[in-house]
Amino acid sequence: MSQRDWVAQAIRKIEADFNRSADTHLIPLALPGFAGIDVYLKDESSHPTGSLKHRLARSLFLYALANGWLHAGSTIVEASSGSTAVSEAYFARLLGLPFVAVMPASTSPEKIAAIEFQGGRCHLVPSACGIGEASRQLARETGGHFMDQFTYAERATDWRANNNIAESIFKQMAQEAHPIPRWIVCSAGTGGTSATIGRYARYRGFDTRVLCADPEHSAFFDHYARSRDGHTTDADVAPAPPSRIEGIGRPHAEASFIPGCVDAMLKVPDALSLAAMRWTNTRLGRRVGGSTGTNIIGVLHAAHAMRKAGIAGSIVSILCDGGERYAHSYYNPDWYVAQGFDMAAADVAMRGCAEQGAALPTMPVTGDVTG
Repeated sequence: MSQRDWVAQAIRKIEADFNRSADTHLIPLALPGFAGIDVYLKDESSHPTGSLKHRLARSLFLYALANGWLHAGSTIVEASSGSTAVSEAYFARLLGLPFVAVMPASTSPEKIAAIEFQGGRCHLVPSACGIGEASRQLARETGGHFMDQFTYAERATDWRANNNIAESIFKQMAQEAHPIPRWIVCSAGTGGTSATIGRYARYRGFDTRVLCADPEHSAFFDHYARSRDGHTTDADVAPAPPSRIEGIGRPHAEASFIPGCVDAMLKVPDALSLAAMRWTNTRLGRRVGGSTGTNIIGVLHAAHAMRKAGIAGSIVSILCDGGERYAHSYYNPDWYVAQGFDMAAADVAMRGCAEQGAALPTMPVTGDVTG
């Protein structure tokens, strides 16, 4: 089989897999403290590989194939904290290609097991700061291809349409009381999701703003603030500590994070993210991951701004993945003790805000958040 024929067959396999998969659900989430503001969660945990990163992995594979970067037998290498690697391992197995995930040693054992279940191999490094260079080295040694989600996420996704997450959200909102969301709230792992949503909303002329909620230990918020002040480089900024909210936050701002696609950013304390995760579990009757909790705090911040401005409307956010991957951490009381979290105050603050509309603790915010 020629290289051209192999690429065409590989693309057909990925497109056939897409046709077998239904779109993800848009779930209403009641916030009793905010009458007149409708909230919805895009449930990305229902993808075949269980997370938002399924969309990204499909796009990265199609991008690499169309660019002629993959051939029969190519070893796929990716730098990932877990969920992207799970999804890429799925597509690599679909194409019969070996896959290696380079990830921090702190990655949850559940995610490691999920990657291995999909046929991938895990290469652990001491720190998140080293996964990029280790991935490049492995790709050189194997003669393979480094997918590099942190560079290509924003450009591999077709932001104009092709059932990207933004198009899907707006189609599913069409029959709701407020079909054009005032805000779409997301968090950043690569920045690809915020770029896709921000670009699509502008392209279609929708008056929808993007709020990016960043975890406590991450460089994206400071990078965004610096970009608004006219800074063009972060070369003199020390790396952020490893994020305790798996899947989001990075020690350095990544190339796929496009500040101009984001209208506002919020820096969320980890304890509040986890309190929001716990509260959302009780409202949905099932476990979600910590990044969903970070998003929920962003939703509440946007809801406060809308109420203050006297604006009724809708907010959409993302349920990034399920909680089954975090049994050893977010759903283990001993983990909270080991991390030094005192969750009592955070849980009270979260319930008071969501259920009575009380103010959240003050958090760093930058950008246009007037409602």
